[in-house]
Amino acid sequence: MTPIRHNGSAGNGSAGSDNDAVLDAVRDCVLAVGVRRTTLTDVARRAGVSRMTLYRRWPDVRSLVGDLMTREWIAVATGALPERRPDVSARELLTEGLVVAVRDFVAHPLFRKILDVDPELLLPYVLDRRGASQEALLELLAGVLREGHADGSVRVAPVARQARSVLLIVQSFTLSLRTMTDEDDPELTAEAFLGELRGILERTLTP
Repeated sequence: MTPIRHNGSAGNGSAGSDNDAVLDAVRDCVLAVGVRRTTLTDVARRAGVSRMTLYRRWPDVRSLVGDLMTREWIAVATGALPERRPDVSARELLTEGLVVAVRDFVAHPLFRKILDVDPELLLPYVLDRRGASQEALLELLAGVLREGHADGSVRVAPVARQARSVLLIVQSFTLSLRTMTDEDDPELTAEAFLGELRGILERTLTP
């Protein structure tokens, strides 16, 4: 739910591999000490590159972390969608995928670390503007919603508005779930709330 910043080259496999090595390094740094205590020097040392190499691609640690979060969040979202099967409607696919995505986001080590230590990184994309990774998620949602309109399993509505509404629901559960749970109460566990999310999405999307 953070922006995509493509500062590095994406034109060949070597550049992509180099970028992944840097992003792996910044992930390790953030998990160890948080964003505010991570420096480009630390990242360069872990990635085995010079600081100047980093500066040519990323102006500061926050832009690096933005690329890292984008990579991780998109991987969670795309990995959560079940494989398409002839006997599964687009609505079922989307509903199950979104519930799994929220569960995976909440458990993701990087997401948890940022919420615990550097939550202000997420605020601009909740309160002020959409980031590019949100745009990517909206595109993913819109594609599945169109499939649902075509197979009759999803209520027909303007796709852009419907996708944004679904993302608003999912973002709320992702960002605030732990503030509402009480694992000592079986009616208020995280899994119980994920069941509620499944029901909300089904009622929202069913024709």
